[in-house]
Amino acid sequence: MNGVAHKFVSTMQLVEIHLWKAYLQRALRCRDSDSDSIYCLANVYLAVLYYTTGQYQTALDHCTLVMRSQDHSQCSSHVLQGELLPHIDDNIDNALGLAVFYQYVLSATFGNQQQRQYCSVFTTELFAYYLNIKLTSVTKCPVVTGIFQQYLKCMYEMWQIFVGDILVFKLLDFSLEQNICCELDEGNCNRYICVTELDTSELVELLQKAAVEYLTTCRQLDARQFRSVATIVTTDYEALYAYKLGNYQRCLLLSTQNVQKLLYVDFLFTASLEKMFIPLLDDDIVSLTALMLVVNPVRKNEYRYCNSTLTQLTLSLYLMTQCQLKLRHSVTSLAQTLNYIKLAQTRIPPNRTLDHLTLHLASRKIVTY
Repeated sequence: MNGVAHKFVSTMQLVEIHLWKAYLQRALRCRDSDSDSIYCLANVYLAVLYYTTGQYQTALDHCTLVMRSQDHSQCSSHVLQGELLPHIDDNIDNALGLAVFYQYVLSATFGNQQQRQYCSVFTTELFAYYLNIKLTSVTKCPVVTGIFQQYLKCMYEMWQIFVGDILVFKLLDFSLEQNICCELDEGNCNRYICVTELDTSELVELLQKAAVEYLTTCRQLDARQFRSVATIVTTDYEALYAYKLGNYQRCLLLSTQNVQKLLYVDFLFTASLEKMFIPLLDDDIVSLTALMLVVNPVRKNEYRYCNSTLTQLTLSLYLMTQCQLKLRHSVTSLAQTLNYIKLAQTRIPPNRTLDHLTLHLASRKIVTY
């Protein structure tokens, strides 16, 4: 949680957040006395993490699990640390700021250091109620009848309440919350909640995005280091990722810029197409590479250079062709790309089999179209 609270949101931090979600989900699946004691705490922290990544409905589900829990005796010793919370809203930030001021007043007036540790914390159950009300305003989701009254009742019945709990409650915008907490039939909201399984699809997407960002950074370093001997474009993997996402206009722009830079250079840099890049490639390139390996196997030490790389020019021309076809560009535009392909075929060494096969494939696609 400390990592979420004190960093700007980047792709790698989002990857870390998903891994932390998986860690907390694993803790919830454990079946022992320790898992019972951290049940509410783990659910509330999960709700905070899902809220941070914009998955409001899942965050709401985790809050509901805490609110439906009948016995909080085992988790009473666990509290949310205010300094570990990311930005949620101004109410939380203001409450923490006032709590710090309150600590200062206590210390200056009474010299009571023991009281300091109880100010910048929140009770898990009360925080779940607050976050639930906050989330319903975002998701427009129906809430249980009298949720605000339940929040208030929970505060009255709490055997120990913290300064942060009171401040957050008092800072609520009552006019907004009263509009949210309309009288609804509780039976309509008793849906089955299953939040113990983590959806890894978004994590996979973030890992791919992070990898492309690192590869682009690597390209930028290469371009600076070898600029005296080679022209290296830095957006080839970025264009490939845009194509994978279906952002063909962005891919076409980057690929066209790369072709214009590379068409007449003496030395062509390569882009790897080894198996870890398959998720970024389309079926045609994957099939072409696999067929070439079957029909024309080479020695092991030649694999990387002959069968698993394309020059940046070839990759850019192929992506340029595919994007133009998908965007239904004019025949004139495609004819110009076909001329680029024919020129590239004369400039790429004949021993680069995959390059020539890929260029021939792109040419065939244009002619067929």
